[in-house]
Amino acid sequence: MTALLQPYRLGGLTLPNRVVMAPMSRVRAAADGTATPSMAAYYAQRATAGLIIGEGAHPNEVGRSNPGTPGLHTEEAAASWRPVTDAVHANGGRIFAQIMHGGRVSHPDTTGMRPVGPSAVAAVGDVFTPAGPQPVPVPRALETEEVPLQAHSYAEAARRAVRAGFDGVELHGATGYLISQFLSSEANLRTDVYGGSVANRIRFAVEAAAATVDAVGADRTGVRLSPGAAFWGASETDVPELYAALLRELARLGVAYVHLEATAPDELLLDLRRAWPSTLIMNPSVPMGSAQVDRAAADRWLGLGADLISFGRAFISNPDLVERLRAGLPVEPVDEAVYYQGGDQGYLTYPAYRYSA
Repeated sequence: MTALLQPYRLGGLTLPNRVVMAPMSRVRAAADGTATPSMAAYYAQRATAGLIIGEGAHPNEVGRSNPGTPGLHTEEAAASWRPVTDAVHANGGRIFAQIMHGGRVSHPDTTGMRPVGPSAVAAVGDVFTPAGPQPVPVPRALETEEVPLQAHSYAEAARRAVRAGFDGVELHGATGYLISQFLSSEANLRTDVYGGSVANRIRFAVEAAAATVDAVGADRTGVRLSPGAAFWGASETDVPELYAALLRELARLGVAYVHLEATAPDELLLDLRRAWPSTLIMNPSVPMGSAQVDRAAADRWLGLGADLISFGRAFISNPDLVERLRAGLPVEPVDEAVYYQGGDQGYLTYPAYRYSA
């Protein structure tokens, strides 16, 4: 049996394989951010993954990035996830919630309020709104005394998630959202204790992680990062020093795992692997529109020291991805047009592999 299909111990969980379903926004939640029966069916179909990491869920209303995304911002929203977690567990799976605060990547037409960020610097690009894509507005810079409240919102959402049956949570510190914005030297122009130096730019991420560890335990807390990626214009300086310092603090907190996107050169990613003493999930991310992550990429990163491998797009069109990888069966490509179109078509309509007679 190859390493990808071998069991792995993650915190208090025994994963039957090292295949992780990556968090992917599919914008099928109800208008109020509650999870739906279709979402329960979607995740249950993919429960053979060693671990499912759910799509990004906002921890408070100002943190909602797009319409159609689910939340963990209220008790009602959290309760709506219970059928999802129950369905996954009934099918033998394990599921973490990803907590995603959009920060400056949001719009008043979506939330009814001005987005917030580390500084009054607009993200690069358009954001989805109920009226369609619109330019991202300039956010309101958080006051120093407000920043800890936003950091603790991750912990409050984590408590709700665990009460709703999630096995743990992942803090979304990647791809230009709020934690990533604080790490950025472009989005974060602060001159207080949350900006400027490497030690100050990692402070928000560390406070969010520490609060979450206190809330639900280190073995139920993971963090996703995309070193040097510059999504939404959130570019970073001092990338090796920045992430080495952040990993040292996360190791001190004892979080269960770090989930890296392969957004930096291999040399840096391997340095981070050597620096990180615990479980590493690697997402061998590739540009949108090119080939999906495949078995070869997974095996390569396992050989380079990753413990678990996350697959994104391949899980959309292959609910039985683990079996396909196990048996060497074809992996179907995904149609990008169905990512965010809504409805069950292109969401629940992918069949398991059918063997010919």
